[in-house]
Amino acid sequence: MMQVIPSIDLLDGKVVRLLKGAYDAVTVYGDDAAAVARSWQGQAARLHVVDLEGARSGCASQMDQVRRIVEAFGSGVQIGGGVRSFATIRSYFDLGIDRVVLGTAALSDPDLLNQATQVFGGRIILAVDGRQGRVATHGWHQQSDQLAIDVVRARSHLDLAAVLYTDIERDGTEIGPNIAETARLGREGGVPVIASGGVGTLKHLEQLAAASNEGNIVGAIIGRSLHEKRFTLRQAIEVVGAQLKLSGKVSRAL
Repeated sequence: MMQVIPSIDLLDGKVVRLLKGAYDAVTVYGDDAAAVARSWQGQAARLHVVDLEGARSGCASQMDQVRRIVEAFGSGVQIGGGVRSFATIRSYFDLGIDRVVLGTAALSDPDLLNQATQVFGGRIILAVDGRQGRVATHGWHQQSDQLAIDVVRARSHLDLAAVLYTDIERDGTEIGPNIAETARLGREGGVPVIASGGVGTLKHLEQLAAASNEGNIVGAIIGRSLHEKRFTLRQAIEVVGAQLKLSGKVSRAL
């Protein structure tokens, strides 16, 4: 039951993409994030937004931009990047955000993750960003020794909406997602997984959809390939829907 989730990354108020998380490898796609969100409104059930300034600084700093995105897209927006306090989480929900993504804080401040899932059950996404199977934090600048699968298993008892798994080495490359590791997390981690990083063709989405049931993959985030018009959001949704139908796993909320 995999959803297609378009993505907007924000840096200095602009819509951008990084290559493998590198802030010195930035491609700018425009300066009107709300307009981009509005162009996808009514097509996808969810929109993924990343505050890259927040991810780098550890402090959410683009609230006005996020508010305009929510107003343009409507319900279904999820946000991550620099969410390191309960006050920030609450502020985002007050803006109309549907789900909040916790990454670095989930490792460095387990009490925050526990509190967030208790108060906002089913609306917190655990971000696990992996490089060669090990988790990176602080905007991907710091590499931990923890295995991605161990991080997920240790938190599978919490009331999480999903795990967002990004293969850093594939992010922004369009070479294809790490389907094997994503599906492994979904099978063995005990939490549904959203795939992120590397989608560049409709075939990649078709392959993810084919693995979605066995791998417990409930979403696929696509960014650069949409911004660079490799395909349209509507085409992506149609391809995933066709594959799910072929597999008998049609979702009403692609």
